[in-house]
Amino acid sequence: MRIRATTAAIAAVLAFAAVGCDSGSDSNADTTRSSTPEASSHSDDSGTAKDTGLPSEPTGAERDAVLAAVRDVNSNLTHDEDKAIDAARNQCAALDGGAANTDHSAAQRFSYDGVTLTDDDGSHINIGLRKTLCPAS
Repeated sequence: MRIRATTAAIAAVLAFAAVGCDSGSDSNADTTRSSTPEASSHSDDSGTAKDTGLPSEPTGAERDAVLAAVRDVNSNLTHDEDKAIDAARNQCAALDGGAANTDHSAAQRFSYDGVTLTDDDGSHINIGLRKTLCPAS
């Protein structure tokens, strides 16, 4: 139960930080961005995901690679593939958002369904995510 509360608190802080960072944006920049053909022609939510720092949900071979990276740390983490993908996307937001102690946050984020990870496990998850879903820019 403590893990769920911690995970919920981390998610709330990340969401608040993402919204807080965007509050100072120039409205002209928003208008210009939304009027570009690329932004207006897509019907998916990838623009919304990028605004929050989340990478787009992986599909096909990319999804398989992300799940394999998580499975390499602990095979029990991918019994619920959607949960593992959601945790991976949220961890990418933490990695790319400059969060402190990302190894610990990965361990907390992926500790679910009776699996408890260490910070070392979190480090390995981060390495796998950097190789798959969210390479360092």
